[in-house]
Amino acid sequence: MIGKLSGTFAGTTEGSVALIEVGGVGYAVRVPFATLQELRLPAGKQGQQKQISLFIHTAVREDAIDLFGFKTQEELAFFRQLTSVKGVGPKTALGILNVADVRTLTQSIARGDASALTKVFGIGKKSAERIVVELRDKLTDEAQKRGEKGGPGGGEEVEVIEALMALGYSAQESRTALKGVAAPVSGVHNRLAAALKLLGSKR
Repeated sequence: MIGKLSGTFAGTTEGSVALIEVGGVGYAVRVPFATLQELRLPAGKQGQQKQISLFIHTAVREDAIDLFGFKTQEELAFFRQLTSVKGVGPKTALGILNVADVRTLTQSIARGDASALTKVFGIGKKSAERIVVELRDKLTDEAQKRGEKGGPGGGEEVEVIEALMALGYSAQESRTALKGVAAPVSGVHNRLAAALKLLGSKR
């Protein structure tokens, strides 16, 4: 499996897929739009070939093997987090990375803001909110592993939010209501009931 490619930019194929030439072999690599735009800029000196190093994710399908390239390991890690969400394939994940940089997307997810994701073709409001709920939990888990402060009851929180979304509430409404539930209340059933009571009082 290819983990990293370092070579020269040799243009693009039909469909705006970057060609990276390594040792005389041209690899077709799908990259975020921002990276492709950077590669298309003229090199520093006339006639000079642009050098590029990319961290690679290999997606194997029955009829094809696709390479996805990223300038940083952070981009690659976030891309793989996206593809871990049910229903999000590599091309959809790349489309999400075309919307904004990793830091901006991470901050949006942390706030429970799914609006950026709905800009991606094929992702509706409900799908975007579900992606935010799942990824926010994963990002919280990673923060806790790094020793950063995380919210209590992360697993319970996701279950309650998903239950509220199934009842027709948005991810933002669900998260706001859950924040309003008193700290002593624990357990999915109890937290769901308390959140529903808060939501009901606002209608």
